[in-house]
Amino acid sequence: MIRLRIPRRSLHVQLTLLYAVPFLISGVLLLAIPLLGSNQATPANPVAENPAGVPGDGGHLDRQFSTSAWTVAAMVVVSLLLGWFVAGRFLRPLRTITATAREISVSDLHRRIGRTGLHNEFTDLSETLDDLFQRLQAAFESQRHFVANASHELRTPLTAERTVLQVALADPDATAERLRAACHEVLALNGQQERLIEALLTLARGEQGLQLHTQLDVAGVAAEVVAARQQDAGRRGIQMHTALDRAPATGDPDLIERLVVNLVDNAVRHNTPGGWVEISTTSTATGGAIRVSNSGPTVPPGELEALFQPFRQIGNSRTRQPDGLGHGLGLAIVRAIADAHGATLDARTRVTGGLDIEIGFPDERAVD
Repeated sequence: MIRLRIPRRSLHVQLTLLYAVPFLISGVLLLAIPLLGSNQATPANPVAENPAGVPGDGGHLDRQFSTSAWTVAAMVVVSLLLGWFVAGRFLRPLRTITATAREISVSDLHRRIGRTGLHNEFTDLSETLDDLFQRLQAAFESQRHFVANASHELRTPLTAERTVLQVALADPDATAERLRAACHEVLALNGQQERLIEALLTLARGEQGLQLHTQLDVAGVAAEVVAARQQDAGRRGIQMHTALDRAPATGDPDLIERLVVNLVDNAVRHNTPGGWVEISTTSTATGGAIRVSNSGPTVPPGELEALFQPFRQIGNSRTRQPDGLGHGLGLAIVRAIADAHGATLDARTRVTGGLDIEIGFPDERAVD
């Protein structure tokens, strides 16, 4: 069965007809009213009224009908031209938005549509698309960073695992204890990879922007994190002090918990034996804030920014902790999560060693 496909009419044509047809109908009605009045005024027996046969009202009526027909034809042309012109002016911002959106989707996600004129529905559409492009750009950049970082950082532990297994298998006199030790070493390397992948996923999630808006108290989150890390701090000989007042915030609870975890872990691991860590939370005019201070090695002020870059530590190096737990991602994740929440981040070096880091979270209730 063959189906005839009706050509799709463009929006320009539809709007032209929408503007022209009512105008044309109104004009025809205005012309028809005098004609109907003249027709009713014409005598029922024109011969009796005009026995001499002199042309009179009948000829005038014919000329009036002819003039009206030409007027209607002219109105058809004028109404279509005006409708086409008005529709084109009305659709011009939409064409601009479509063309720019097509170029952005194909070539460059950094471009934005911007305002298209007066504040109207087209401006709302362009702003919505700009927000969409911004989220897409953040997602694509986060994906690229994740792939690049993962491919670089996973290469070393994978090579180490392969080496351990090859050495163990190549030894013909390897005992069960030797093979068991090799398996334990591979498991330890595998644990490092798992922690690295989890950190990379958290970093990518933070860079993609905030998807969940939940009201919470940062003080409660900090209390749970500190309680879970007291044993590790005690094993390292580090004293932890807390002053947790109410600190309201709005955001993703999992990401905020990860931010607090990374702040506390960074303060504990990058410390000195017998050192200290102070965690405090407080309310602000716009929400809540958490402050983590710690003793530790002296950080040159010029190298503070490097600590918040992925895989960068003091000296702009890529060294890890001796226990294999550090990947140089902790503070990078903190910054990504803070940026996703629109939070402020203030980091300062201490003259006696260590850092002071304060995060100020916004709270929708405080803004309202």
